[in-house]
Amino acid sequence: MTTATLPSKRASTRDLILDHAYELARNDGLEGLSIGTLAIDVGMSKSGLFAHFGSREDLQLAVLDTGTRRFTAKVLLPALKRPRGLPRLRSIVANWLEWGREYQSGCVLLSATSEYDGRNGALHDKVVQQQAGWRGELQKAIAQAAAEGHLRSDTDTAQLAFEIYALMLGVHHDAGLFGFDEAGQRAAQAFERLWRSWQT
Repeated sequence: MTTATLPSKRASTRDLILDHAYELARNDGLEGLSIGTLAIDVGMSKSGLFAHFGSREDLQLAVLDTGTRRFTAKVLLPALKRPRGLPRLRSIVANWLEWGREYQSGCVLLSATSEYDGRNGALHDKVVQQQAGWRGELQKAIAQAAAEGHLRSDTDTAQLAFEIYALMLGVHHDAGLFGFDEAGQRAAQAFERLWRSWQT
């Protein structure tokens, strides 16, 4: 019985550590993630933390994975319940805006792009992989909208995905400086123009 409960306890402890690490990284970035601060935060020793993560980099990579799972669950998965085409694409953007409202004080995934864009190594590669994967999901949704006749048949999926992403970067930027309400309103207007520009 004891043996059966050990993996579950270990997994729950790891999840607890990642929850706290994720919140710390939201404020300080992944580079600001301190093993010492995290250990105090979760009431563990440094050696206890290293029993779950072999290195600081392993912890940072796990926090990135946590961010990806949370983003996917909040933004993409609910949108997949919507009809294929523009309704689904609109839902992705609406969910993404809501994510921006919730995380305007700090998005781990977004801050990681500026932390590691000019570096080499596993963290840079993980960020590139994540961002490319998300860009691919956007392009897939755009292609489906074109196939459904909601967007022009010659829609450049890579270009439109870039434009969507660029608008969302603007939202995150302005939300942090001026508050989300105005940024969200301006983004909503910009997205309406964007959809019209690519519609048949």
